[in-house]
Amino acid sequence: MAGRAPCWERAARWSLCTLGMLLSVYALHVELSRERDPGYRAMCDLGASVSCSKVFTSRWGRGFGLVQLVLSKENILNQPNSVLGIIFYTLQLALGQSASSRAALFLVFSSWVSVAGSLYLAGVLLFILEDLCLVCVTTYLINFALLYTNLRRKRGLTLAKEKAG
Repeated sequence: MAGRAPCWERAARWSLCTLGMLLSVYALHVELSRERDPGYRAMCDLGASVSCSKVFTSRWGRGFGLVQLVLSKENILNQPNSVLGIIFYTLQLALGQSASSRAALFLVFSSWVSVAGSLYLAGVLLFILEDLCLVCVTTYLINFALLYTNLRRKRGLTLAKEKAG
């Protein structure tokens, strides 16, 4: 693992990050379309309690619903969660190309943060919004899979370092 990540990891990371980015871009499209046209119906809106646009346009669809509590709803830092997802998956894909232990540490740390955010938003989805967002749930699963991938990478780098030294 000194020079390159194993083939399974490269394939998994590419697949997970690409799917995560596509879903994030789609979520942003749905949110912006719904803001322009309140009558807009997204493909992921399957019913009254299975509606991604309801979730994306809720208070929790921007800044995890937390930024506006500290700053304001109009603050530049109160970005759609989908924008944060695009940034996260891009960084995961880019840093995943590096075999450095620092990059691996950042990948693990950022994955733990994404999993914590996923658990928080899953709770909001289930207990507050009482909705099922298929796009959201899929991104939560992707985040858990990336955490697993990153933990395996970190462990592999640690074992390779111990073996070498």
